[in-house]
Amino acid sequence: MRCQEVHVRPDPSAPSDSGSDPDDRWLALVMRVTFFVLVGTSMVRFVQRHTQEARAPWVIALAVVLAVLYLLGPVTEVKADPGRGGMPWPPAPRLAWLGMVVTAWAVLVLLAPSFAWVAVPLFYSVLRTLPPVAAYVLVAFLTLFVIFAQLTLAPRFNLDLVIGPAAVAALTTAVFLHMQRQAVRQHALIDDLVRTRRELAATERREGTLAERQRLSMEIHDTLAQGLSSQQMLLQAADRTWESDPAKARGHLRTAASIAELNLAEARRFVHDLAPADLAHGGGLDAALHALAERESGAGLAVRVHIDAGGRLTPLPERVQSALLRIAQGALANVREHSGATTAALTLTRLDDQVVLDVADNGHGFDPTALPEAPSGARGHGVPAMRARMRQLGGTLTIESAPGEGAVLTAAVPVPAPVP
Repeated sequence: MRCQEVHVRPDPSAPSDSGSDPDDRWLALVMRVTFFVLVGTSMVRFVQRHTQEARAPWVIALAVVLAVLYLLGPVTEVKADPGRGGMPWPPAPRLAWLGMVVTAWAVLVLLAPSFAWVAVPLFYSVLRTLPPVAAYVLVAFLTLFVIFAQLTLAPRFNLDLVIGPAAVAALTTAVFLHMQRQAVRQHALIDDLVRTRRELAATERREGTLAERQRLSMEIHDTLAQGLSSQQMLLQAADRTWESDPAKARGHLRTAASIAELNLAEARRFVHDLAPADLAHGGGLDAALHALAERESGAGLAVRVHIDAGGRLTPLPERVQSALLRIAQGALANVREHSGATTAALTLTRLDDQVVLDVADNGHGFDPTALPEAPSGARGHGVPAMRARMRQLGGTLTIESAPGEGAVLTAAVPVPAPVP
């Protein structure tokens, strides 16, 4: 059963989570400091000018209460639930706290209008706490209160005292909304990136699994399947000549037994690390090709090997050696089963930037354009598997043949130049 992962994006209208975003925490700290600075400077101004008035003790006490209430604000904050996309309204303790702070500030402004500018950090608290519509209404109310307080202090009506607080409130609201929407888009982008990364990882795992399956199918075809096919042919030949030529039949049986022994070694090596058994004995690709040629020679087919290393002693990468040996095995299996050839030649040529394997035979030839591009049927892995191996190594596979003219298969693999 497949489980689909669900990503819930945050709601732009929901209160932000101040506990999860470092920038939001930093801004909250700045607003708190600004609040206390404004309360402090307003109190100093009031004390300097109105300390002898009867309302002075009430104003000072109310300012202290307002500061204490505001200080308790972080205690009432509740983180938004990401699984629910945030809450449209804060819990009761948070609403009660905001109501007490706004009420204390409003009464304080009625007693001492100089405290009106404390509304600026209050805008931030309101916008963070309430849903958008309610927050806009309360910000407008606070702005009107600030305008009223400013006009009360002024000796005559001044339009700047109306436009200034309104502009500050509008700017504060716009900046807050912009920051909130930016945060929402950022979270959505992060969610998309995380989801894309997971999907990419899943795709890579699937592709890796498919590639490994294809590799395993090619390994099985080039080893056990070909060996079993050769054994079948040898056993059938032994059965045909058992009565007429017992010695020849026994030769076929001995060859089949040796192939079975090699297949057993291949199977064990296949289980161990999937490397060709011929390469596991040491000596590299050169020795493995000679062993392959010796094993495939007989029963009407002679296989020769020519190595042209050009004095290059740097060993080839194991992947390259394995791939070329598998291609040689597959090519010789095709020669034995389909070409009717009597001779075949394996030529390994080492160049500065590549290694080339040629497999030539004197068989009846064929039309290379008629070869399948993809595996089909029980015997469809041969040439398509060789091409797949070359593609994995960045090499090329070419086949030259014509009816009655034999065939030459060439596999060229780029190799890094030796470091001087």
